[in-house]
Amino acid sequence: MSAAAFTPPGSAASVQFGSKITSAAPGAARGLYLVVSDIQAARDTLAGLGVEISAVFHPGAPGAQFAADAVDRVIGPAPDHSSYGSFATFSDPDGNEWLLQEVKERLPGRVDATGATFASTADLADALRRAAAAHCEHEKRAGGQYDVNWPDWYAAYMVADQRGAELPT
Repeated sequence: MSAAAFTPPGSAASVQFGSKITSAAPGAARGLYLVVSDIQAARDTLAGLGVEISAVFHPGAPGAQFAADAVDRVIGPAPDHSSYGSFATFSDPDGNEWLLQEVKERLPGRVDATGATFASTADLADALRRAAAAHCEHEKRAGGQYDVNWPDWYAAYMVADQRGAELPT
């Protein structure tokens, strides 16, 4: 038996591929999601690897992303690239159907509250910039004094910022 498992960075979930993993018939799986932070880049990468994949689209009617006929799909990303709204579809070599979905910001409760991960160095750099600006205000309120515990403050700020929680002051 041969198998391979793929776990996205920071994810608690994996996708496993291989033989004799399931008793389901090849091609029986539908509506399998792969969530990505940049739908166009993911689509272009898969296409570049020879995967036959749809254009990026957004639903023109509720549930259109699941419809096999694609009648109510609107070509192009969701307006303003809103999270959970842009898709692309493809089938794996066994015929299982996959849906790429772009998620730029998770809805509350859909992020592990015990930690934080950043999808890219750009995301981390942006978080550091927001924390630096907020920390300057924090030190001003403290009378302009140097904060010896600044790493703790930064860490708390960045995790709360990413989770959408109340930010420290």
